[in-house]
Amino acid sequence: MRGVLLATLLAVVSGPGAQGLWLGRLSPNQLLGSWYILAVASGERGFVLERATKSVEGVVVTLTPGNRLQVRSSRHRLERCELSVVELLKQKSSWVFENPSLGVMQYRVLGTNFRDFAVVLTQLESGDEAFNTLELYSRTELASPEAMRLFAKWSQGLGFLAQQQAQLQPDFTCAHKVLQ
Repeated sequence: MRGVLLATLLAVVSGPGAQGLWLGRLSPNQLLGSWYILAVASGERGFVLERATKSVEGVVVTLTPGNRLQVRSSRHRLERCELSVVELLKQKSSWVFENPSLGVMQYRVLGTNFRDFAVVLTQLESGDEAFNTLELYSRTELASPEAMRLFAKWSQGLGFLAQQQAQLQPDFTCAHKVLQ
């Protein structure tokens, strides 16, 4: 079942007509900088139980000299703030990054206004679990109505159920640890 869902998602996201719809003229440089993660939709086991207690997270995206995308993040994990750094390699296709050795099969921007927000899809594999996570990145502590509408549209279009979606709690303690 999970394999069929993943294959369907790949067809929806990477279908021939989808690229122009969500990428436009995005370049990695437009995603660089500091972001707050204000909303998340996830198929990760345990997400539904934890979603009500998740707080805003922080992400800083940079480009390394080797043209790799470096993603530094602060995320709430088991009532503590976890800081991590992941380097992603560009795939051959337009604007998709990955690092299979770390379980990141795809990292891509699905929608953005190129200035204030981005909707980011990450396909992950952890042990025997494969799942997708959709995140709403925002440059500010409050997402615009346009950003929230686009996030909701992508969440629904990708088949996330209401209980698999969450607006994160407005506690910026963990986010500010990586954004300093």
